[in-house]
Amino acid sequence: MTKRLYYDDLFQMQFEAQVVELTTDAERPAVVLDQTAFYPTAGGQPHDTGTLAGVPVVDVVERAGDGAVLHVLDGPAPVVGSMVAGLVNAVRRFDHMQQHTGQHILSQACLKRWNAQTVGFHLADTYSSIDLDREPREPVDQVMVQVQEIVNGVVFGDLPVRAWFPTEGELAALRLRKPAGAHERIRVVQVEGFDVTACGGTHVTATGQIGLVVVRRWERYKGGLRVEFLCGGRALRDYCFLATTVRDLATELSVADTDLADMVRRRLAEAQEYHHLAEVRGNALLDYEARELVATAEVHGSLRLVLRVYEDRPFEEVRRLALRLTEEPGAVALLAARGDKVQLAFGRGPDLDLDMNAILRAACQVLGGKGGGRPHLAQGGGPDAAHLDEALAVARRHVLGA
Repeated sequence: MTKRLYYDDLFQMQFEAQVVELTTDAERPAVVLDQTAFYPTAGGQPHDTGTLAGVPVVDVVERAGDGAVLHVLDGPAPVVGSMVAGLVNAVRRFDHMQQHTGQHILSQACLKRWNAQTVGFHLADTYSSIDLDREPREPVDQVMVQVQEIVNGVVFGDLPVRAWFPTEGELAALRLRKPAGAHERIRVVQVEGFDVTACGGTHVTATGQIGLVVVRRWERYKGGLRVEFLCGGRALRDYCFLATTVRDLATELSVADTDLADMVRRRLAEAQEYHHLAEVRGNALLDYEARELVATAEVHGSLRLVLRVYEDRPFEEVRRLALRLTEEPGAVALLAARGDKVQLAFGRGPDLDLDMNAILRAACQVLGGKGGGRPHLAQGGGPDAAHLDEALAVARRHVLGA
């Protein structure tokens, strides 16, 4: 087995080791060392990165069976027997230490607050999350405020954090947050006086090193709750982003930061009112336009054919106009919107026995496209705008039975 130096010193980022094996992982060169400070992906925590002999380490994997740690390289591998210098990315390592230790405290706080057990942990590049097996009975937002107070109280207390391999007797006497898995050696991480759990990850040595812990959002997930959180540097960056956003918006709206939420609500209400008014007026204009189109349509007995091509008009308006024309007895609408591509909206009145879906598909074939809908209303299009006149002529012949 590879000796794991981070078990003895979590802040050791430089080391020397001997190459004992050359191998590959997913067709990439990889080496096994006699000892390493690189943490491999495990337990929801991503691997460390850094360099070996100046070559970037892009992945670190624990090999099943013998516990060897594979250092996957983005470059040529050193030869077996050679001594190499390793350098761990200290910024990434400490970030993971902050997030993982913060997760332990957050999980214990949720267990204490409403007996919710953590059943999953995910540490991504920009956020972390835990999956809890149940929701609180009280409103979640109120409970999360209390949970944050518990967690940050532990952080501000700067409690010692200890990680070690207890003896069987010591392990039996410990009250773990949840049962340990079946492993030959079980490593335990203890936040003094608050949490004890089995874990092989990297952690800070005192809770004050975690920095602020913020619960960012939550959602219902598989009968429980998924909670997203940020610790330390991530929480600081998030605060700076939110503070800048609030300040910029407050300046734009000429209000104090504390009045921003009320102003945004008022502006949203006004926008909804204006949108409703515009929709009402837009529908009235479409009604007027539809009546004008019917009045000036081609007359073929009781059938009135409306054939129009609109240049760069929003297709949604064209579609709504076709829909409005389906309310007119005897009306047939063959409408097209020409822009980067051609879009068609075909409709017919309630008293006509025409399959506009079939007629539209025939026209779309000419345009090199497709479409569909119902017998009274269909829409589609195609990229071949040069054949639009031909496509409409095809549709017209189908309508008139020529």
